[in-house]
Amino acid sequence: MTKILVIGSNSFSGASYCQFALSKGAWVTGISRSEEPVNALLPYKWGDHHQFDFHRLDLNHDLPLIVGLINSVKPDYVVNFAAQSMVAESWLNPEHWYMTNVVSSIKLHNELRKMNFLKRYVHISTPEVYGNCSGFVKEDYPFNPSTPYAASRAAADLSLRTFFQGYQFPVVTTRAANVYGPGQQLYRIIPRTILFMLMNKKIQLHGGGLSTRSFIHIRDVSDATWRIMVNGINGSVYHISTNEVISIRSLVEKICQKLDRNFGDCVEVVGERLGKDSAYHLDSTKLREELDWQDQVTLDQGIDESIMWVRKYFDVLALQEHDYIHKP
Repeated sequence: MTKILVIGSNSFSGASYCQFALSKGAWVTGISRSEEPVNALLPYKWGDHHQFDFHRLDLNHDLPLIVGLINSVKPDYVVNFAAQSMVAESWLNPEHWYMTNVVSSIKLHNELRKMNFLKRYVHISTPEVYGNCSGFVKEDYPFNPSTPYAASRAAADLSLRTFFQGYQFPVVTTRAANVYGPGQQLYRIIPRTILFMLMNKKIQLHGGGLSTRSFIHIRDVSDATWRIMVNGINGSVYHISTNEVISIRSLVEKICQKLDRNFGDCVEVVGERLGKDSAYHLDSTKLREELDWQDQVTLDQGIDESIMWVRKYFDVLALQEHDYIHKP
C-alpha cells in the first residue's frame, strides 16, 4: 500500500489531494496547524476515509513532532501544501510569510533529506514567483516576485534547487494555475461569488476585474500532482494549467448568468490590490508530454459543480467566516 504524508491537509488543495489519494487506495497521514474545519470544506470527508489519519501540528512550532511522525510512519511520499498563501495580506506582516514559507520550510527540508526511506518530496509552489508576465511561460521563466508572499515562495524554491544539486534530494516542484472546485475556502473568487449571490450580498471586484487568469479544476490538479509524485523526474518543475484564459470580470459575469443575476446589482468595483500581477499564464506542455496528463474538466462544468456544492451545503457555508483570517 502506498503511504503518503500530506502537510497542509486542511487546505483546499491538500484536502482535495487527500481525497484523490484515498480513491487510489493510498494510506494518507494528514498534518495541519488547525483543527479540521466543517465537513463541507474537507473533500476527503465526502467518501470513505478510514485510511486517513489526521494530526494537528504546526510547522512553525512542532517541527520535532512532525519529524518524529514522519520517521514513525515512513511514508513513501511527502506532499507539502503548507504555506502562508495570501498575497495582499503578506504586505502587512511579511515576517510571518518568511518564517513559514522560508525558514520553517527549509528546516523541514533539511530533515527530510536525511530520510532514506523517502521516495520523493513534492513541493507545491506557485506561479506568483514569476511576477507579472506576458504569454504562456515555461518552467524556466526567470523569477521576478512582486509581493512578500511571492518572494518568500521563490526563496524556498531556490533553496530546494540547491538541495537537489548538493544532496540529490528527490524533490519535484509543482506550480498550478488558479485552482477551484467544490470545497474551496470561501474567500476565493469562485465560491465567494456564488455564495454572496445566493445570499444577496455584493462582491468587491478589485481593479474592475481586468486581470486575467487560467482556472483549473482541483480534480485535474490532483491527478497531475499524483502523476508528478509517482513518475516525475527529480529536480524538475511542472506547470499544471489549462490553456483557457479568462478575465476576473468575465468569470464573475459567467457566474451571474448561471445564477440568473444581474452583474451590476451584484458587484462593487474597488481599487486594485498592491502588487497584484495583471497576468500569469502557464505553459503545461512538459506535464502533458512527459506524464501523459491532460485537463478533463471545463470551466463551465467546474463552475456548475461549485454551484451544486454551495447549494448542497448552503446552510453550513452561510454561517462560516467568508473573509481570510490571518494565522501567524
